[in-house]
Amino acid sequence: MVMATSYSSMANPPFTSKTPLPNKQVSNWMPTTISNGDGTGGMFSVARRNSRIGFQVHAVTGDQGSRNVSDVKFPSDYPELLMQAKEAAESALKDGKQLMEIEFPTAGLQSVPGDGEGGNEMTGSMLLIREFCDRFVPAEKATRTRVFFPEANEVTFARQSAFEGCSLKLDYLTKPSLFEDFGFTTKVKMADRVKPEDETFLVAYPYFNVNEMLVVEELYKEAVVGTNRKLIIFNGELDRIRSGYYPSFFYPKLGELSKTFLPKLDTVYYIHNFKGVKGGTLFRCYPGPWKVLRKATSGSYICLHQQEEMPSLKEVALNILPSV
Repeated sequence: MVMATSYSSMANPPFTSKTPLPNKQVSNWMPTTISNGDGTGGMFSVARRNSRIGFQVHAVTGDQGSRNVSDVKFPSDYPELLMQAKEAAESALKDGKQLMEIEFPTAGLQSVPGDGEGGNEMTGSMLLIREFCDRFVPAEKATRTRVFFPEANEVTFARQSAFEGCSLKLDYLTKPSLFEDFGFTTKVKMADRVKPEDETFLVAYPYFNVNEMLVVEELYKEAVVGTNRKLIIFNGELDRIRSGYYPSFFYPKLGELSKTFLPKLDTVYYIHNFKGVKGGTLFRCYPGPWKVLRKATSGSYICLHQQEEMPSLKEVALNILPSV
């Protein structure tokens, strides 16, 4: 039995901005919840102060035993999801993978992008990243694990909330500038942030600003390539880049990422939901295949299609799901 941080559930997260808490006092925080998306609630307990959420950390126990991840079922809740993601990442590490992606919805296991407000989703990711680290990072390696948040303000908030008191190294990709409201930030040179003892980098939701993924690529090139270090991108919404959401004419550097950086990436854990009468879920847990699932009336999931390579979201939505 392993102790881990936990939060109870958040149906309507109150987070509306990336502004950090002004101080650590929590006397006027109000409890709220994060849902699993099926009305059953989840494992997370959060509290609100001003426009940002604070976190109450509790201890929970759970069976941390390993199992065969090649035939993993769709998770029933976030604790099970995090355990699956942990085992998938560990399997990938054993296979020598250095650049990995973990992606899943944070507004509920059956939610789709846009169901939750952007700030709520980032806050949910912060909570879940801490939970993931509690399971994935051995205590003796915590000080050699560096978690990068999108900007310096997020680090401040993390230290005052979900990551308070932990030994993990917290860092940032960009710094706010005077023109932040117009989408401008100050780029941080990754060579100056990395320390010789660092072994693992975990990058948290680098999608708020288009420059963040460019900095992640720099981190990979300058601090991972040619070393034994590992880099995991956690809820980076990389499908935006894969699908051409950012027109290459206006974002040529992001367009290049889909050709030079993303092909090197191993997606070790992934959930993407599709709504509608012919809806379903694209699911993958390394080293298993990519599966297209649909929830039956009984509540269980059935596999409609599977393949070794990742299908595009367009292919799943227009070809696979409508045909079954």
